[in-house]
Amino acid sequence: MQNKTKRKEERSFLFFNFLSGDLVKQVLQNNKNPKFKTLILGHTYLSRSTTTNRSVMVEEEDLELESFGNNNNNNNIDHKNLVDKNGVGKGCRECCLGPVVWFRMLASEMHWSFVLGVVVVYGISQGLGGALARVGTEYYMKDVQKVQPSEAQIYAGITSIPWIVKPLWGLLTDVLPIFGYRRRPYFLLAGSLGVISMLMLAVHEKLHLVLALLFLTAGSAGVAIADVTIDACVAQNSISHPSLAADMQSLCALSSSIGALVGFSISGIFVHLIGPKGVYGLLTIPAGLVFTVGIVLNEPHTPNFPYNQVSQKFFNAGSAMWTTLKSPSVWRPCLYMYSSLALSLNILEGMFYWYTDAKDGPSFSQENVGFIFSIGSVGALLGALLYQNVLKDHPFRDLLFWTQLLYGLSGMLDLMLVLRMNLKFSIPDYFFVVIDESVSQMIGRLKWMPLLVLSSKLCPSGIEGTFFALLMSIDNVGILSASWGGGLLLHVLKVTRTQFDNLWLAILIRNILRISPLGLLFLVPRADPNSSILPTEILSTEEETDTQEAKNVELVSLVNNVDNPR
Repeated sequence: MQNKTKRKEERSFLFFNFLSGDLVKQVLQNNKNPKFKTLILGHTYLSRSTTTNRSVMVEEEDLELESFGNNNNNNNIDHKNLVDKNGVGKGCRECCLGPVVWFRMLASEMHWSFVLGVVVVYGISQGLGGALARVGTEYYMKDVQKVQPSEAQIYAGITSIPWIVKPLWGLLTDVLPIFGYRRRPYFLLAGSLGVISMLMLAVHEKLHLVLALLFLTAGSAGVAIADVTIDACVAQNSISHPSLAADMQSLCALSSSIGALVGFSISGIFVHLIGPKGVYGLLTIPAGLVFTVGIVLNEPHTPNFPYNQVSQKFFNAGSAMWTTLKSPSVWRPCLYMYSSLALSLNILEGMFYWYTDAKDGPSFSQENVGFIFSIGSVGALLGALLYQNVLKDHPFRDLLFWTQLLYGLSGMLDLMLVLRMNLKFSIPDYFFVVIDESVSQMIGRLKWMPLLVLSSKLCPSGIEGTFFALLMSIDNVGILSASWGGGLLLHVLKVTRTQFDNLWLAILIRNILRISPLGLLFLVPRADPNSSILPTEILSTEEETDTQEAKNVELVSLVNNVDNPR
């Protein structure tokens, strides 16, 4: 009897080591014994995640899971010591168990390489690099090029043009492989553009404004190309794993927010120490990492690709996009997304010039500006966590109503700040701006994430990269419209480098326009993120599309790439 019990324990340990994250949760839900839960968690999280054979066959009557925990006392097994002996402490489990299970689940369902790709592109390139670029460019335009805030607002819109033509990058990655590869060349191109443009901005002493805009736009194009390539993977997995669409967008948002938090935290310090041009030199590092992704990307090689059919593929992809876009289930949400973004006028340049003004504004230092933006990224991170844990299953229309309303109301904090009402209540400028930035970023993230999930739900299979890029370009046209509209508003109200008398009026107009999209909410479906939105005829067409190449795209380490050449 003792040998039989020992054999069951050994086989149970082996079985637990092969459990994936979702099976762990299922087993834990079915067994209420606390000692049993401690044992299975200890064994599972110490198991190798790279094990290939996950199909150990164990007979149900031989495991006797329900009685296993009750029989432990007879066998003198100390589960707490067993877990602690292997380095998994109780406090650490309680703090890290949720995120670990979530990451393991995503890696198990969609391959760890997808998670890695999202972290590199969204976290390092866009999050960390985007934060450094934002603060560096603010001071570059103000102190090096010495332009007016309305002009800086217009120039910011120009540098965002590569994001508007994202469908072009998506179409290229979908239908035009280079040297037999669909993804590698575009990551390499993106990294090269970033490295070259940032180096030119960093080393050139007196760069003309036109050339500076050209290199800034080229660097933006590099980030956009890398973004659309990883977006294809996000959209692909949103189609194949519809129940995880919100989780994938949460992963993207969390990576971006954490990267932005780190980037903004150090941005002011670096601008103070090495100047905005030195910051551009640092931005070659994220671009270089994107280039590295292109090197380690493992995807099937397609020799003898019929390039004479590329034009036909472009035509077919365009036809499929137009067919999908004509559907009321698609164009109506697209119209709302554009209106929601375009009517939220961007006057950030005017606010930045006022922040740093010594006469009328609070005269924040470079370090203070970087820290304020970093607190804003904390707010964005909290918004992503709040969406992931509380709001991700709510219907689109209900969630967008409240987030749009709160987004407009949060802008009143800017109005109170510019009118110096905070000083009447003895609230220091710095403290009030920190609250303002964190609240605005949190609500902005809550408003943005359901739009991203909605966009991923509208993508037909086979051209998901291209169509998701099309939807994002529509959003970016809205952002560009808001930026140029805000620049025009600042110009009309005569807000300059030294004159801020009408800045309060610009803020008030912006806040009113932010609430106006509520009248267009009827364009948004009442569906929730777990349901399908595309019409049946489009879904039936998707089943006929060959997406095998997209499914085979994965990232591998350099060691594996050498050991397993393909």
